[in-house]
Amino acid sequence: MVPPLKPVVWVGSSRKDLRAFPGAVQDLMGYALFVAQQGGRHRETKTLTGFGGAGVVEILADHRGDTFRAVYTVRYQGRVYVLHAFQKKSTSGRATPKHELDIITQRLRAAEQIAQGARS
Repeated sequence: MVPPLKPVVWVGSSRKDLRAFPGAVQDLMGYALFVAQQGGRHRETKTLTGFGGAGVVEILADHRGDTFRAVYTVRYQGRVYVLHAFQKKSTSGRATPKHELDIITQRLRAAEQIAQGARS
């Protein structure tokens, strides 16, 4: 028997931001989120460091010379919380820019609050 899919919870503007990406990027990220809903990890993902373990995951997509990223967590309540989706424009190599990390941190706190509300 196939386990049920984990629901997706979009935090902040993550859904709107992801929908602004090119179609091919949306397709890849949508499929990666589907794999997460099934309890797996897509090959184009990696653990985002600095968030205390493997609970925060980044989806990476390159398209026509641009880099797109979406970040999600499965830490809370059997759900996939999409925290942030952005186009990486930093010239500082592969590192995620501090501004983007700040947004992820803020939305991770929001996801925790949402999960706590769901338990009540």
